[in-house]
Amino acid sequence: MKDLTYDVAVIGAGAAGMSSSAATAKAGLKTVVIEREQYPGGILLQCIHNGFGLHHFKEELTGPEYAERVVKESMDSGSNLLVSTTVNEVKKLDDNSKLLTCYSADQGVIRIRAKAVILAMGCRERNRGNIGIPGSRPAGVFTAGLAQRLLNIDGYLPGHEAVIVGSGDIGLIMARRLTWVGIKVKAVIEIMPFPSGLTRNIAQCLNDFNIPLYLSHGVTGIIGHDRVSGIRVAPLKDGVPVEAEAFKIDCDTILLSVGLVPENELSRKTGVEINHSTGGPYVDAGQMTSVDGVFACGNVLHVHDLVDYVSQEAETTAEKVIEYVKGQAATTEQEKAVPGANVRYVIPNRYCPGQKNHFYLRSMVVEDKAELQASIDGNIVFSKKLNYVKPAEMVSVDIPPEATANQSGDLTITLAER
Repeated sequence: MKDLTYDVAVIGAGAAGMSSSAATAKAGLKTVVIEREQYPGGILLQCIHNGFGLHHFKEELTGPEYAERVVKESMDSGSNLLVSTTVNEVKKLDDNSKLLTCYSADQGVIRIRAKAVILAMGCRERNRGNIGIPGSRPAGVFTAGLAQRLLNIDGYLPGHEAVIVGSGDIGLIMARRLTWVGIKVKAVIEIMPFPSGLTRNIAQCLNDFNIPLYLSHGVTGIIGHDRVSGIRVAPLKDGVPVEAEAFKIDCDTILLSVGLVPENELSRKTGVEINHSTGGPYVDAGQMTSVDGVFACGNVLHVHDLVDYVSQEAETTAEKVIEYVKGQAATTEQEKAVPGANVRYVIPNRYCPGQKNHFYLRSMVVEDKAELQASIDGNIVFSKKLNYVKPAEMVSVDIPPEATANQSGDLTITLAER
């Protein structure tokens, strides 16, 4: 058994973990990043397509290139890295420090004592069991991310003719990737009346390759015994499949791109309060969870559509962690930030009146022209015109200090058509 002591322990070596650790280490805090996989970089390592880094690095990168940048920044700043190591428990001690119990095949049991912990474990895919597709259980059904790993890292072709269920970004990108290697993508099936992925991915991954997108359609069955032989699809009316109009698509492979869920088993075990709107923790204005000294950022907090926003949020979180560890955390009174009409969630869940507050939120509607409004006690204190909003694209907004100065009460953020 090995005992180690650090100022900050970061769990997860993806974009959030590496970006936050780079900032804390650069500030002089002794920092360790703990990663259960063999290499740092997270899911970025299998995302070999470009489109990353346009906001954060001001240039277009592939996933591995982005990962290399943030890993190098963290290591150059002086962070320590433990790979192939799993955190099993985070326990709060009497002096308010945290004890992490970790397991490593190479080093055995490692106990790490830290003044602050940053949760950065990322997210996982929803699978067939989460959405309850009827039918038998033949081979050939994959999550889109698993198929991406099989193809891009392990070098295996998942099949010859594919149908993708769900129009999330990973599924859209895999539609293009499968096409490039000669696998026929026959259709993308989406239960909602609008796509779930970014507009650019609809254009570049489906339209450019003439791949059909069936909106407001659901899967009523998977066909096949030993191997998938087809999928049964029906249009939806008021959310109910119209069986009389159902049709079969022959295929030997089905990829599920039906959403992502924050990886929060460890968070729950630690006693962190979970926000059911996001699947991630509730956090205050400083990105701290309900457990003192435990912070969260990135996809473990809420699922992002751009990795650039993950790094941005991670660096903001690191600033608050640095203040906390150095005993400089502001004691400003905080008020609740809550979602209003047409908004599914707002992160963070609290704000500081009279200070600059940055929020991320998800729209529940598709609007070509929208207006974001922030109000306290029914009085609008801030508004911003938005050219386009949709559930698939996260909204990032700064609310200036003067908007909430000399105010108290819940800050309600809404989206309205204009």
